[in-house]
This record gives sequence, structure tokens and C-alpha cells, in this order.
Amino acid sequence: MNPFQYEQAQELNSGAERVLRTPEATFLAGGTNLLDLMKLGVEKPAVLVDVRKLPLAQVEELPDGGLRLGALARNSDVAFHPLVKERYPLLSQALLAGASAQLRNMATVGGNVMQRTRCSYFRDTSTRCNKREPGTGCSALEGINRGHAVLGVSEACIATHPSDMAVALAALGATVRVKGEKGERSIPFTDFHLLPGTTPQRETVLEHGELILSVDVPALPAAKQSLYIKVRDRASYAFALASVAAALEVKNGRIEQARLALGGVGTKPWRVPAAEAKLVGQAPSPEVFQAAAAAAVEGAQPREHNGFKVELARRLVVRALTVLGGRS
Repeated sequence: MNPFQYEQAQELNSGAERVLRTPEATFLAGGTNLLDLMKLGVEKPAVLVDVRKLPLAQVEELPDGGLRLGALARNSDVAFHPLVKERYPLLSQALLAGASAQLRNMATVGGNVMQRTRCSYFRDTSTRCNKREPGTGCSALEGINRGHAVLGVSEACIATHPSDMAVALAALGATVRVKGEKGERSIPFTDFHLLPGTTPQRETVLEHGELILSVDVPALPAAKQSLYIKVRDRASYAFALASVAAALEVKNGRIEQARLALGGVGTKPWRVPAAEAKLVGQAPSPEVFQAAAAAAVEGAQPREHNGFKVELARRLVVRALTVLGGRS
């Protein structure tokens, strides 16, 4: 691990300003991802500004019935929060499907949103990786790419976004509230993460020095009938080969509202409005669910070892919708 300077932020503004005026500085929260990458030599910050003492750990109810998840709220606390379990079961399920209990007790909402890929070539500094070292190439394109993305890929990068929580937040239409040099702003969750394109090293729309304050989840009646399903190599602890976050509201025999997002198959949390459009206004049926599933994976670009993910994701969508449709 490279030497670095460590500081504790006592106030919101002072912490943000310290990172803002130091190009090689970054924020430290739970550290479950960042410290791993520092040990591997992937991340090399000169200054770590620890924000864990800032008052950003609350889960609060918003006036419209939504929830504000503080950036420093622990994943385990969010997963077991009564209002999260009642109003957004898919979010609770996604959090509990991620990592181990020990990690969930350290990991934070903001850190989860900023989680970086588990691509083995990104984490191995002896290999070519445009995300780690722009312009060097991508070893995954012709390498062992079984775990890589099939949606949102480019010739520069096919790394998946690893977070389970982020898939649920994409489906729920959350917003990320941040504070930076120009003040506060709210970013729709589906706009927060960037596609790799020709600049895979730039993963989010955050500017240097901007600090995540919270993730706000809107009131969404459909979310009470929701589900997160994840398929992985090892049930106890593994990242998703494919996952789906789904919510379905059925009234008078018709689907009034549908939300779908995929994980493990995209270069970012993959909301699929085209698939949702196949559902709304329709009576729940196997044919309708199959049509939505086909739309969900439309445009997939598999490589040599990950073609199975297309069919796996399609089947997961059908399974989730069938379960939710049967509950209505």
C-alpha cells in the first residue's frame, strides 16, 4: 500500500473543501471497497478524508412518504429498517443478498453507490485495463469474460457494476443528493452512473470534491409488491451473475405500474423502461412476462464466455414477474 495522509472531517464543509483543494484526495466512509483497492495498488489517494463522524447516518421519512437514506447509514441498518422492509422489500432483499453480515455492518449507502467493479483485470495491475489506466486496452475483451457485462458495453470496457443495492435503487427511481463547490444538487439515480464509452475511467457524474449526502427514495406504491432475485456461483457470498429488481402493481386485473432493473449484466445498474412499457396496461400472463423479459435484454452484446447471461437474465425477469403477478 502506498503512503497516504489520513484526516477526519469534523464538519461537512471542511471535509469537502479538503478534498476539493487536493486533486489526489478522496473521501473514506466504510472503506470496504476503497481500502481493498488501495492494498492492490489500484487506488492511490494521497489524502484520505474520513467522513464517518459527519451526521449523515439517519434513515428519515420524507413528507411525500418516501425515505431519505443518509450516505453513512450502514447497509445492515437500512436492510432491517422497518419502513424499508414495509415499503421497499426489494431494497431490503438486495442489501441482504450483498456481501457478508460483517461487511454489511461496515458498508454505507454512499459507499455502495460508489462501489467499483470486481473485474479481475481491473484489480490485477499487471494486466491491461482502460478503467484503471486509460489507453492501455482491455484484457477482458478476449480474456476470461464469464462474469462481465453484456449490456452497455463498449470496445474500451465490459466490466459490470457490482452493487446489488444500486440495482434496487435504479428500479425505485431514487435520486442521489450531493454537495459540492457549487452547492447541493440532486441527480436521478439512472443518470448517476455513466456508460463506459471511450472513457471507462469516469464512472459517475460526480465532480471532484462532491460529497454524497443521501439517497432519496420516492413514495412508490408498487414497491410494496416487489422482489430482488440474484443468481450467483456461491449462495453464501458472491457477486451476481445476473439479478433482477422488480415491482408490480396490479389493479382490476391490469398492471398499473411496473419497475424493472437488472444487475450483474450491465456496465451500470440497468433500468429497463422498454420492458416496463410491455407490462403497463396489460393483464398479467406468461406471454406478457416473456415479452417484457425479451425487451429487458434487447441489445445485449455477449462475448465468448458470458453469452449465458442473456438467457439467465431473461429467465430471472420472467420468474420475478410470475412471483409478483401471483401475489396480486
